[in-house]
Amino acid sequence: MTLQRIAIDPAMVRGAVELEATGRGLLPHRLPRWARRQIPDRFMVQTSAESTGVRLALRTAADVIELDVQARRIAADAETPFPPSTYELTEAGAVAAVATAVAGSRFVFTFERPEGEIVPGPDATVRFTGLANGAERDLELWLPYHDAVELLELRADAPVAAQPDTGALRWVHHGSSISHGYRAETTTGTWPAVAALRAGVHLTNLAFSGNAMLDPFTARTIRDTPADLITLKTGINLVNGDVMRVRAFRPAVDGFLDTIREGHPETPIVLVSPIWCEPVETKAGPTVQDPDRAEEWSVAGGTEADVRAGKLSLQVIRAEIAAIVDRRQDDDHRLHHLDGLTLYSGIDAAASPLPDNLHPGPDVQRLIGERFAERVLTEFTPELQRSST
Repeated sequence: MTLQRIAIDPAMVRGAVELEATGRGLLPHRLPRWARRQIPDRFMVQTSAESTGVRLALRTAADVIELDVQARRIAADAETPFPPSTYELTEAGAVAAVATAVAGSRFVFTFERPEGEIVPGPDATVRFTGLANGAERDLELWLPYHDAVELLELRADAPVAAQPDTGALRWVHHGSSISHGYRAETTTGTWPAVAALRAGVHLTNLAFSGNAMLDPFTARTIRDTPADLITLKTGINLVNGDVMRVRAFRPAVDGFLDTIREGHPETPIVLVSPIWCEPVETKAGPTVQDPDRAEEWSVAGGTEADVRAGKLSLQVIRAEIAAIVDRRQDDDHRLHHLDGLTLYSGIDAAASPLPDNLHPGPDVQRLIGERFAERVLTEFTPELQRSST
């Protein structure tokens, strides 16, 4: 069977803020070029390049679709083989087909050796078959959340076009590795994708593993990104890295919000506090590896005395976020607060513990996504639809 080559129309790509023409294809970015030049460390170079939430929105009657990619994945060394990465096709919010391909390139990085060497490798082909049902279908091809993916060539056995804009609500989210999807099984299993597919909204996921740090360049990126709803989930990375005290946290949150408001004066913004994480509920960071465990297991590197001296714990951050939103709502009626414990609490942790004492496993990723869709997306959708008419 001969497949026809399909030009990858930039209009097909959803969930990216910038597309780079590489000479071989298109490279989606979740930060614009000027912001990428301000990234302060090599770990964020890779995590911000990863494709969480990025997808191709296609309309086609094809039975077979192939996509050539050049994919890069983080690794602790240059030799250990990668497991296959999962690519998914969704239709009407449900997974319709799955294919796999192994990332050919790697970003060799550990926190003990943080140079971040790129080791180039071969391209790969993702192939979906058995798709036809006799009529055109609207499909979204989701890229793996843990890979940086360059789109090289698209082929199919029938014409493929970009899906027309349906007017679905544009949701921009910023968060940490929890929102990025770390420990989820697939991209559609990351909680923002679960929520977006459930609510039928267009997601742009600006979550950067380890790097929800209230960075000014992230605020400016959100400011410049079209959005009908903006949600900001902040706190855990500030404790992870022990990067702030209360004195710095308060104006940093205000400044982050002020910058976003420059481009979105009337857009609803929901500030979300951290979900439950036992090690740093009452103790300060940083979070560190438990030396008594061989497997990954996070514990607090600080103490409750450090918190009394002005450092951050999750309980402190939740109280500060609630106070900041309460204060600002006098002048900003479209700013809202969501307590992260309504998404995942200590009671939830007793039933579904975090597998490394820090990150949600696949079951909790789905739980958070379902709750977020119900408590945020479906709540704001009618308001946003009214404001757009």
